[in-house]
Amino acid sequence: MKAHLLSNKSVKQIEIVKVKDNNSLPCTDDISVEEPLEIRISYEVAGKKEHKNISVTMRTPGNDRELAVGFLFTEGIISSRQQIKNVYSPEAECSRNSDNIVIVELIEDFVPELMKTERNFYTTSSCGVCGKGSIESIRTVSPFLHQEKEDIIISLETLYQLSEKLKSFQNNFSATGGIHASGIFDVNGNLLALREDVGRHNALDKLIGHTLFTGLLPLNDTILVLSGRASFELIQKAAMAGITIVTAIGAPSSLAVDLAKEFDITLIGFLRDNRFNIYHSGSCFKIENLL
Repeated sequence: MKAHLLSNKSVKQIEIVKVKDNNSLPCTDDISVEEPLEIRISYEVAGKKEHKNISVTMRTPGNDRELAVGFLFTEGIISSRQQIKNVYSPEAECSRNSDNIVIVELIEDFVPELMKTERNFYTTSSCGVCGKGSIESIRTVSPFLHQEKEDIIISLETLYQLSEKLKSFQNNFSATGGIHASGIFDVNGNLLALREDVGRHNALDKLIGHTLFTGLLPLNDTILVLSGRASFELIQKAAMAGITIVTAIGAPSSLAVDLAKEFDITLIGFLRDNRFNIYHSGSCFKIENLL
């Protein structure tokens, strides 16, 4: 699997003034693009076509179809790629940018139970949980929740290398300094896939959408590496994908730790500079050479 990066539309050059000490210098700078993406679903009820606007999320353009599908999966609206008939952007609409719309067409005879979610599906690039009906409503049941877990043994050296490996593959972060990344690695520290976005939860949805399209779910034998902090929603999305090991370069939140314990997910934070904190060690997780 390759590490797909964002398109050129994800970075924009602007004119700025750099100031250092008492000197100023006009120059150009790369910044991360942020635009809204509207996610719609299309399905049939009693022979009649229904269309629903599910979410508007602020994201970095690129891998939008993966983002839409990953979002629907991690929110429990779909549970497999077999429920998807087609994913596309509509033809140009009056006064609308069709590049910022993705429609997920579901197969015949499959009707998503949207009312069960009890959500307000408006999200932003910086906030996951806000806007939801309640925290309890986010506890979507993972289709892999009861999967049989196998012991996973990782060397200390492999863990220490993950944060730098993630950064080395972040081309858009190198250019702008303002892009989050989610990457999955095997137990030997080899990168399997990576996605970037201005929103940390969008980056993970893109990654999970990619693995859904390619038939790689569940991700129970991989390590998820997050470029920033570990929030409640990121752990929830990881659980939906069957991920049992989550590492973050930043800190976890209290709800993230609680949810990691609930789903028996190993949660590691502050993974950088040959150090890390273990906030929860899963029952099947072991680190070699750790005293």
